[in-house]
Amino acid sequence: NDFAKHSIKVLVVGNPANTNAKICMENAPDIPRENFTALTRLDLNRASAQISKRLGCGVSNVRNIIIWGNHSKTQYPDVAHAVVDHHPARGITSPVASAVNDHKWLKDVFIPTVQQRGAAIIQARQLSSAASAANAVVDHMSTWWAGTSKGRIASMGVVSDGSYGIEEGLIYSFPVTCTRGQWEIVQGLNISAFAREKMDASAAELCEERDTAFAFLAAKRQ
Repeated sequence: NDFAKHSIKVLVVGNPANTNAKICMENAPDIPRENFTALTRLDLNRASAQISKRLGCGVSNVRNIIIWGNHSKTQYPDVAHAVVDHHPARGITSPVASAVNDHKWLKDVFIPTVQQRGAAIIQARQLSSAASAANAVVDHMSTWWAGTSKGRIASMGVVSDGSYGIEEGLIYSFPVTCTRGQWEIVQGLNISAFAREKMDASAAELCEERDTAFAFLAAKRQ
């Protein structure tokens, strides 16, 4: 707060990333709140890879998957608004849900796979997915600075303004578009009852993390 330029762009990667970004933001009150973000691009990249593998298409053909919430096992990878280009044939764009055409797989395999991918990698390799995280950092900052392409949305952990009923002030992963270093939450998306339950559960976890973290910090200052 005292030494950084007020135009600084902050991306928090270390877990719990959302809550750490919240702590950082609250301790730098002179820097705009929208300049603090948390990394959920890694989760988005993993979700896109799972769908592309399922459909046998390129990852770049899959767009507009949304990661809602916390960078944790409560995150909600949402394909309700996602599409896949050039599927089933070149020049055709199809909704991901209808292209997959398997609601049970999306609910019982896809969602938990994305939610628990980080833990699964650590268990298998005894190492974290550092290279994938580094690539996601590059993707996040490139999108933030250079902007989202037409027809594409990204997911970033950003400070909530109350959109979609998420408590104001939480660092929560939302669908965003970016232009010239500024992000904006995508508005007006239909939210199903299933999505609402998942989104609220992740928000509740973030509230619990925030309360625990700030109680600890307050006690340390005494």
